[in-house]
Amino acid sequence: MKNFVRSGEEGGARLKFIVVVAILATVAYAGYLYVPVAYQAFLFKDLMQTKVDAATVLSHPPAWVSDQLSKSAPEYSIPPDAVITPQIEGSRMEVRVQYTQPIEFPGFTYEYQFDHTAKGTEFLSTKK
Repeated sequence: MKNFVRSGEEGGARLKFIVVVAILATVAYAGYLYVPVAYQAFLFKDLMQTKVDAATVLSHPPAWVSDQLSKSAPEYSIPPDAVITPQIEGSRMEVRVQYTQPIEFPGFTYEYQFDHTAKGTEFLSTKK
């Protein structure tokens, strides 16, 4: 039976484990900060489409869509300086929302850019 002492390899597995755990913790923390912002933006896109379709069916003016989205913005964590631009293109209602939301990570700030245009479904239009 040979009993070798490997002095250069002591603690190697422990260091690798700590590095892997640190990387996983960093990725998990970044996801913890980013995912809620992206999810709220996804839900707001759905709301935008719903409001545009409702405005198209009910023949509301473009200002109605803007007003409805402005009222709902705090619920979706949309910054108050968001630019909401409704317009009528042909027989369809469209609304474009743009904003930047900072996400604070340790050491830097990521600027989440939201720029989405929702277009009313043409077959829902009451005007021909």
